[in-house]
Amino acid sequence: MSCTGVLIVHWVREMYFYKLLITSQSWKLSIKDFDIGRPLGKGKFGNVYLARERKLKVIVALKVLFKSQMEKEGVEHQLRREIEIQTHLRHPNILCFYNYFHDSSRVFLILEYAPRGEMYKELQRCGRFDDQRTATYMEELADALMYCHAKKVIHRDIKPENLLLGFRGELKIADFGWSVHAPSLRRRTMCGTLDYLPPEMIEGHSHDEKVDLWCIGVLCYECLVGNPPFETASHSETYKRITKVDLQFPKVVSDGARDLISKLLRHSPSMRLPLKSVVEHPWVRANSRRVLPPVCNP
Repeated sequence: MSCTGVLIVHWVREMYFYKLLITSQSWKLSIKDFDIGRPLGKGKFGNVYLARERKLKVIVALKVLFKSQMEKEGVEHQLRREIEIQTHLRHPNILCFYNYFHDSSRVFLILEYAPRGEMYKELQRCGRFDDQRTATYMEELADALMYCHAKKVIHRDIKPENLLLGFRGELKIADFGWSVHAPSLRRRTMCGTLDYLPPEMIEGHSHDEKVDLWCIGVLCYECLVGNPPFETASHSETYKRITKVDLQFPKVVSDGARDLISKLLRHSPSMRLPLKSVVEHPWVRANSRRVLPPVCNP
């Protein structure tokens, strides 16, 4: 069977599995329904394992979280938020959340398996990405965030560690623990990763979906250069550089990429380039090799 044929069979099986999981009220899931494989990652509150559902033989990622650890850190609300939000998101560049179950001590999240792993590890391995690869990621990410924002979901923590790579290397947004469904789209909570925090969050102002625009600008820079644009040896210096938008480009960054990044990393949220314009940006259009078609029609 060809690679395309394998992909189609995998997709059909995945869709059937997805529908079965979300529509069946009688199917009580437990750990006995899965064959557990190798560990995929380790976190503060638990681990992620490669697993196979026994009935349909579908390969998934099983995220195992320990209740006691989450209660100790007071982050149960983040888990509830992640489940509530990701249950309603279905996009080719968002990691699919199938379902969850729990026992007396653990919570299990059944997630789509992204075989190529974290973008962070891939970036570490490569050092930096070229224009084509970065532009492809920018188009995929912008399209996925347009979909999220149309559903009033702000991610708020876009960074290489929270982006996974699928079967063909396509980007998958994961980890919605810091995201929020905000019908008013105005928040004041400090969250996210220091190097990716926008000025309005550092300065304690309310923020909206435009924090994600800042984050993809930082990500674009880090993909092309190998480190985030405002990185310094101390938190205080990083804060200063962010609030001043002290943006400096090495020669390796092309003029087109500089233009895109500069239009995203604006101190004023209202001045940041909209996501639709990111997709349509000349540098993205000239370099992107995205395979999956856009599905966002807000």
